[in-house]
Formats: sequence, structure tokens, C-alpha cells
Amino acid sequence: MRRKKTFACGHRGYGQKCHRCAQEKVALAEAAITQAQKREQRRVWQATFDLDPIDLTTLPKHVVVKARQIIAGLAACNNYTEFGGKRLRHNRLIVSIPITRHYRMICRDRGSNLEPQKVLSHEDYNVCKPGS
Repeated sequence: MRRKKTFACGHRGYGQKCHRCAQEKVALAEAAITQAQKREQRRVWQATFDLDPIDLTTLPKHVVVKARQIIAGLAACNNYTEFGGKRLRHNRLIVSIPITRHYRMICRDRGSNLEPQKVLSHEDYNVCKPGS
């Protein structure tokens, strides 16, 4: 019958080294790599906000992605009605484009193009739009 030995770490086992400590060391190394990758992805994501014509930093990621698609479409001279946009009744120069059920993009008509002004939550949009 073999005897268990006590390793320097205090664990007991039959092998030449403590496999439990080796597993923990590998898990810590993988966690550090994953954390570094996430940090790099976050840095790259934050850097993309410098290219946006309006501030999108406080919005959820899926809203930012959709807003950027709409901004690119408007820059490519697509009609705002393709995105479900409507002119407001009280000021026909302002166009409201729904991004999701809960967010709206406000754009100003500059004659030949639409200039995005800001993205609002639906609640903020209902409060800020005049004439409602």
C-alpha cells in the first residue's frame, strides 16, 4: 500500500507535485489573460466614440451600434423614412428616428442632409420635446 505524502503547500497526495496547486496556478493565469483581453476590448470600444458626431457614451452597446448604423445611413443620403423617422408636428425641421423601443434619435434638417443632434431615451424624449 502506498502512502500519501504532504507537499510543501500543505496538500496531500501521491504524485511528485501538488496537482491541486498546479490547477489553481493555471486557472489564475487564464483569468489574468481573459481580464487583459477584456480590458483591451473596452479600450478599443471607448476609442470608437471619438469618431461619433454626437455623444453616445452613456448608451447601452446595442443602442450605440444601431445609432451608428442610422448615422452612417443618413450620411450616405438615405431617406430618414427608411429608418422609421418622422417629422415633429410643432417643428417640421426636427426629425425623430426610433432606434429601439426605448430610444430615439433627434435630427435637424439642414436642407440637403440631416444632422444628428442627440439620442434620448423614450422617457427623456417625451419630456424634452415641445408641444406634447
